[in-house]
Amino acid sequence: MSDTAVQSEPIQTVAFEVPTKLTQVVHVINGEHFSGAERVQDLLGKCLPQFGYAANFVCVKPGKFAEAMTSRDCPIFNLPMRHRFDLWQAKKLADLVKENQFEVIHAHTPRTAMLGMGAAYLTGVPLVYHVHSPTSRDSTRKWQNWMNQRIEQMAISRAVRLICVSHSLAGHVRTLGMPESKISVVHNGVPQVGEVKPRDLPTGNWTLGTVALFRPRKGLEVLLDAMALLRSRGHLVRLRAVGPFETPEYEAGIQAQVRRLELENAIDWVGFTQDVNAQFAQMDLFVLPSLFGEGLPMVVLESMAAGTPVVATDVEGVTEAIVNGQSGIIAKPGDAENLAQRIEAVLTAQEDWQAIRDQAMLRHAQSFSDVSMARGVAGVYEEILSK
Repeated sequence: MSDTAVQSEPIQTVAFEVPTKLTQVVHVINGEHFSGAERVQDLLGKCLPQFGYAANFVCVKPGKFAEAMTSRDCPIFNLPMRHRFDLWQAKKLADLVKENQFEVIHAHTPRTAMLGMGAAYLTGVPLVYHVHSPTSRDSTRKWQNWMNQRIEQMAISRAVRLICVSHSLAGHVRTLGMPESKISVVHNGVPQVGEVKPRDLPTGNWTLGTVALFRPRKGLEVLLDAMALLRSRGHLVRLRAVGPFETPEYEAGIQAQVRRLELENAIDWVGFTQDVNAQFAQMDLFVLPSLFGEGLPMVVLESMAAGTPVVATDVEGVTEAIVNGQSGIIAKPGDAENLAQRIEAVLTAQEDWQAIRDQAMLRHAQSFSDVSMARGVAGVYEEILSK
């Protein structure tokens, strides 16, 4: 590896030799978190070799990804950016691409798309950009959203192909002026759970669960209000909250709401975990209360695969995975009363918990596996390389 292309920070997978039998692809990612998009990247690393492609990762914000990834045979290169406009790293990325004979540059965020654009220009290697969520609605910080969208639009104009994780996101990028010929839809996918044990309909106490990198757009406040409403109506519900908080300030605000609603003894804060399937097994109902800014939420697919029925809000991509009343329940985003009613419909057997569970597992197996996702991405590579 070139000293100019790879930082010297120790990371256990840097020492791996890049395999030569497969077509080499470099995924340029942020890497500081391990949430939905990072789960996609990790699963592509595991599954793409089945279709003739080897994934290599470049992290521009090294962090959780390297610690949590399961695709351990994939090399990782650290290329930390000092700030979002640290474009000198594009030259270092180009050096890395040349040295390791990478044939596709695959970027996953506005920041990495900018580097990918520069490296693609310097090397002549095609750039693919993966659209995981609508950048203009990625957070509650309007200035940051505006800036990221402008960076993304500029960078992806150089991409030979955009991979959108849902049809709703494909519609979003069309509004940005992207031609139809550049857009491919490849739904997210997650592995099938080895053996999903039969479960009886819960009686009495119900454990609601949610999994996220907790930040304002994930709607945790709405779920807490809905829980308080359900408990006030006599339903014995508690919450299992899995995942870290984005900032200490946001966590402090949530904890203040918990105290105000007197829910301190009704919530288990699990924090970050790599074994999400073990958490789904401890939930009777999974709830995704997102307000906006999703693509095709991985946690919804993971819950379906694990046999835990889902109540999710009607945001981008969700209704492409869930058929309301059949493979899950759809609620209005930002509406605590409606969310409480939709959860209550399951608690009171107005909606068939067991039938939803069975249909969700079937729908996942047919359309949303990790292998089907990798097959779709490999198909995009095949098409652009053949040209």
